[in-house]
Amino acid sequence: MERIVEPPPCACGKCGGLRLHKLGETVSKTLECEPRRWKIGEHVREKFSCRDCEAITEPPAPSHAIPRGFAGPSLLAMILVAKFLPHKPLNRQSTTFAREGIEIDTSTLADRVGACVVALDPIVQALKAHVLGAERIHTDDTTVPVLAKLKTVTGRIWTYVLDDRPFGGQDPPAAFFEYSRSRAGEYPQKHLAGFVGIMQADAFSGYSALYEARRQPAPIIEAACWSHGRRNFFDLAKLNKAPIAVEAVRRIDELFEIERTINGKTPEQRLAIRQAQSRPLIIALEAWLRNQRDRLSSKSDTVKAINYCLTRWTAFTRFLDDGRICLGNNAAERAVRGIAVGRKNWNFVGSDAGGQRAAAVFTLIETCKMNDIDPQACLADVLARLPDHPAKRIDKLLPWRWKARQRHQAAAA
Repeated sequence: MERIVEPPPCACGKCGGLRLHKLGETVSKTLECEPRRWKIGEHVREKFSCRDCEAITEPPAPSHAIPRGFAGPSLLAMILVAKFLPHKPLNRQSTTFAREGIEIDTSTLADRVGACVVALDPIVQALKAHVLGAERIHTDDTTVPVLAKLKTVTGRIWTYVLDDRPFGGQDPPAAFFEYSRSRAGEYPQKHLAGFVGIMQADAFSGYSALYEARRQPAPIIEAACWSHGRRNFFDLAKLNKAPIAVEAVRRIDELFEIERTINGKTPEQRLAIRQAQSRPLIIALEAWLRNQRDRLSSKSDTVKAINYCLTRWTAFTRFLDDGRICLGNNAAERAVRGIAVGRKNWNFVGSDAGGQRAAAVFTLIETCKMNDIDPQACLADVLARLPDHPAKRIDKLLPWRWKARQRHQAAAA
């Protein structure tokens, strides 16, 4: 807050009298933004010589966020967040810095991003273990163009999300991202090699091997996404005004309306309401879908939308018997939405290594967002602490632990 007091009048504006008496003041406010301030921090280590033994003593050199790095943790965090949250490419950041009088080449920025990913890898792996240790996860993927010889190829960014907030779960929400060069089913099988539990996903055929009974250590339980099932009908209702599709959307919307009333309740409460209200709607919906399918041509788009649901009916209706399961896979779709929007800015990933780096930073930023944390503040503090932090206590630097420590320090102050 900056207070600027305007010069008071010396005489009355009407009669010119000099006997003025202050009655009060009128305050008008304006919001201003000052240019950011660059600075160089000098860490001075004074040397001392011993008068007894002639030895020279000086304090140890402070640790750097990245080995032999000139950039400080706050600058590194700013570069990472600018690149992977508002998706500002490094060449544009370099140009912006140059306008402010700081010359940092794009290749240098890229090296700093890579060094940060290496430094932050223990936290990324801890987040992966946290997500894959859950009983239920969401998953989805999105495309990323990858620079290749003479052209670009289509790579994939996969997300695996732990979000138990819809049923009041106590595990902190988190998202973990992986990169792959293609959408082959071998990649999610590799990513989820040790996971056992419920997985909410779309009907991608590459997931099929995860649900097989012979899978080790155990098959994953499939929970289908009603948002995807509804989307097929919604497109037909919007484009073709198909009456059967319109009615299907209306019936599915009734299920979502019930879900809105139970969001945040315990699994037991959610299950009781679903049994009482959602189950009769599901029974009626199945009968209605089968009846409509028998009346239509097997080649029609409406029948394809109906079959999408009926062939996976067990997975679609699994939410009726488990209060932890969500009706849709929106948690994973929200996690990849930023990538889908941001790729219009950066056009392509430079290499497979670049895709892996991007997945690692997306893991950190998205988890911060899910826990209502400023990613830049968190990453700046964590990068400063990491070099001297014990490896066995890396969980203390996870975003929700960082947030709790910040709150405790603020309360103590």
